[in-house]
Amino acid sequence: QVQLVESGGGLVQAGGSLRLSCAASGRTVSRYTMGWFRQSPGKEREFVAAITWSSSSTYYADSVKGRFTISRDNAKNTVYLQMNSLKPEDTAVYYCAARSVGITTSTNAYSVWGQGLQVTVSS
Repeated sequence: QVQLVESGGGLVQAGGSLRLSCAASGRTVSRYTMGWFRQSPGKEREFVAAITWSSSSTYYADSVKGRFTISRDNAKNTVYLQMNSLKPEDTAVYYCAARSVGITTSTNAYSVWGQGLQVTVSS
């Protein structure tokens, strides 16, 4: 059983940066596809970024492309989301997720989820 715990969220001014971390425990996720999603009040959870187990492929939502970078360290069982040039519209609860097969942007395809953490970008 895999458990995911996110950290690194908080309050930042527009134009600033944050790095989110997602630490996995229970079993290794070195062969898992990992993703980041976010949800704003009144909106559905949406895809942000995903990375294959080998880091050979990454996907990004158009809204974050060029500003966010997903990466992973399999030795540490951790995945990261570096967020630069943050905008107020990036404000949301961010979730880390894992799936044991191929990369996808579909929220429903991920079976393991972290508890989420708040990121707030002030204007």
